[in-house]
Amino acid sequence: MRIGELATKAGVSVRALRYYEEQGLLAAGRSGSGQRHYADPAVDRVQLIQHLYAAGLASRTIAELLPCVDAQVSTPESRAKLSAERDRIDRQITDLIQTRDRLDAIIELTEDPARSGCSIADYAT
Repeated sequence: MRIGELATKAGVSVRALRYYEEQGLLAAGRSGSGQRHYADPAVDRVQLIQHLYAAGLASRTIAELLPCVDAQVSTPESRAKLSAERDRIDRQITDLIQTRDRLDAIIELTEDPARSGCSIADYAT
């Protein structure tokens, strides 16, 4: 499939696909006229890359891990890197849950008309 079709199927921009290729995260074949062509599994690859980016992994880290994904084999180093990233994400989740809980408390307390006039700072601790 051509780059525009892959972008549509994967839900990303053509610019993102070009960036992924520049970073060595995605490979494209070329036609005689130089147009990029991708195999069907490229959709899944792009979605994986998107998920890894959304989880906060850097392109360098993703590039180091994708060969293990492709080979379906990991090394002690890649497992350690994956574990470290998982631990970082777990910490982010914990922080986000705490922030959500604070927001819930603020919402609940500020719904009470008798408490109007209080500042949000009163509830943020």
